[in-house]
Amino acid sequence: MTEAMNFLNIALYLAFAALALGQVFSMVRLVLGPTYGDRILALDTMVINALGLVVVLGISQGVQIYFEVALLIAMLGFVSTVALARFLLRGDIIE
Repeated sequence: MTEAMNFLNIALYLAFAALALGQVFSMVRLVLGPTYGDRILALDTMVINALGLVVVLGISQGVQIYFEVALLIAMLGFVSTVALARFLLRGDIIE
């Protein structure tokens, strides 16, 4: 049982590190992105990385409320990405 817990802890640390590194790379793309499309994609990737960080945090702490928070983040991230893309393409969000 101890080896399994050690393996789970190592996997969680690696997941935290990978998601944090992905978040940093997305922030760099957000700042340096040459087009608006790159910046929208970077924001969407940052939402996905934040979602992953919340889920991994929920797994590591064993608390189920983080999974509900992850669902809210996913819904808000999708709506905000669509709204921002629509605003940049058409100039308004609601027709």
